[in-house]
Formats: sequence, C-alpha cells, structure tokens
Amino acid sequence: MISTGFEKIIEERILQAQRRGDFENLPGSGKPLEIEDDRHIPEDLRLAYKILKNAGCIPPEIELKKEIHQTRELLAAMEDTAQKYRTLTRLNYLIFKLNCLRKTSVEREMPQLYAAKLAIRMDTKPSS
Repeated sequence: MISTGFEKIIEERILQAQRRGDFENLPGSGKPLEIEDDRHIPEDLRLAYKILKNAGCIPPEIELKKEIHQTRELLAAMEDTAQKYRTLTRLNYLIFKLNCLRKTSVEREMPQLYAAKLAIRMDTKPSS
C-alpha cells in the first residue's frame, strides 16, 4: 500500500504521541470497548443519532417512557389515596401521550392502568 504525504504525517504524529506516553493511563484503559448496537437505526441516520445522543438530546418517545417508568415507581411507593389518584391520572395521561406520539395500531399501544380494572368491573356487574 502506498502512503500519501498526509498519511505519513498522521503516522509520524501517532508515533511521537506514543513515545511521549500520551496514550497511557487514558480513561477506560484496560477495559473492553462499549460498542453500541445500532443495527436498528437506518445506516444513513446513525451519525445524526450519535451526535444527538452525545449532545444529550433524547427523542420525545424515550423521554416519555422514562417519565412513565419514574411515575410508576412513584405510584407504587404512595399510600395516600388522593395522591395515588392524581398520580394515576398523570400516568394515564403520559401513556396516552406516548400512544398518540407513536401513531401505531391499537394492538401495539401501551395500555393505560385503569383499562383492565374497568373491563373486570363491567364483566362482573350483575345483569338485570
């Protein structure tokens, strides 16, 4: 392989840095590299996603999922009924917002928490 002048300059600078010890004691030294699995991201969008991630920008869907998870944990630790009701209402709103954002079929939506309980109540009501 024939090296260009630019490649020779790069190689020389790398060798100088090695001699000075610039590559020793770097953060993560001796640990395996953490390579992210980005196969699910289209190839032409991978660089943009990486830049946004490094800048701390999170897609709205992921932010909502985090908030839903935190709200569920908060709800599980609550004992006050009124506060639980308000938090459950907030949680169902967040789930509704996530489902609207996704624009997917009803079968793939995240279920709201009260839906199953309501269905059970309707099934167990005495018929007249």
